[in-house]
Amino acid sequence: MNRIAALAGSIAGALAVAAGAFGAHALRTTLDAGAMQIWHTAVEYQLWHALALLACAPIPPSRWTRASIVAFCVGISLFCGSLYALALGAPRAVGAVTPLGGLTLISGWCCLGAAFWRTAK
Repeated sequence: MNRIAALAGSIAGALAVAAGAFGAHALRTTLDAGAMQIWHTAVEYQLWHALALLACAPIPPSRWTRASIVAFCVGISLFCGSLYALALGAPRAVGAVTPLGGLTLISGWCCLGAAFWRTAK
């Protein structure tokens, strides 16, 4: 599972950089300021949570580590994915997914904290 966290974090980080560059160059003239801000938020959260996935890699495997890895991967997909879609003009109903992704990311941080706590004992 630790290799999966490292791989997922590396892929998510690379995709965040690519999405940021795509937004800054290709979408700059296409999207309005509000949509660009949504895009930027998605990129920023994706990059931070890619780093969180990398933080999971050196922790000894446990149910808390696994839960944090899954939560971060699902949260990135739901939260950032819905923001990317909204920025590109998806129906506003897609925005209903964003808070679920946010809650999933929060649970990932809680599980990561528990994993660190259990490892320290």
